Amino acid sequence: MIKNICEKINAKVLAGADQLEREVSGAYICDLLSWVMSHAKKGDAWITVMSHANVVAVASLLDLGCIIVPEDIEMDADALKKADEEGIPVLGTSMNAYDIAVALHSMGIGK
Repeated sequence: MIKNICEKINAKVLAGADQLEREVSGAYICDLLSWVMSHAKKGDAWITVMSHANVVAVASLLDLGCIIVPEDIEMDADALKKADEEGIPVLGTSMNAYDIAVALHSMGIGK
């Protein structure tokens, strides 16, 4: 569940706070939108440094579990508004992408 991920990676919920009961089945790390569109899977947690509204559009299109923004990167305000509208949880953490992926793996996500 996304709320468990928040605890594990010490994440702040930036958007989609009403969707924290969603299940996450895998994880995907990538910063190229077209690549994510062709490789990420429904239910994945998407770890990306991108912070604009197109990230939310892709997450919504693919029905991803959540977006995780590493290294305290600030997400664009319009993107967060769009994420709330689309019901896409966006999490922010100080951890880097590798450490997030390791934490998710240790939770059994993606195994």
